[in-house]
Amino acid sequence: MKIITKPRTQRKFRAQAPLHIKQHFLHAHVSKELRASMKKRAVRIKKGDKVKILRGQFKGKEGNVVDVDLTKRKIRIGGMTHRKARGQEVLMPIDPSNVVIIEMAARK
Repeated sequence: MKIITKPRTQRKFRAQAPLHIKQHFLHAHVSKELRASMKKRAVRIKKGDKVKILRGQFKGKEGNVVDVDLTKRKIRIGGMTHRKARGQEVLMPIDPSNVVIIEMAARK
C-alpha cells in the first residue's frame, strides 16, 4: 500500500480503492482471549462473527454481524437499528475499526 500524508488524498484513496484493497479496511481487532489462541491481532470481519461495539451510541453492546458491505466499508450488527424519518427501522452501518471480535464464525 502506498504512504499518503494528506487527509484529502487518504480519503480519496480509500474511496477509489479496488475491492481487493478495500477488503483490508474490513479488519477488526480480536479480543484478548482469541488473540492468545490465534496468535493474530486483527482479522477480517465475516458474517456471523460475534462482536462488541467500542464506540458510538451502541457502545458496550454485543451482537452478531448480519451484513458486511465491502464497497462502503461498513458492517451491520443484529439489533443495532436506528429510525428513519418515515418511521422505518434499519440496521445501523458501523465502521469495523469501532468493534472488537469476541467469537468467530466458522472459517474455511
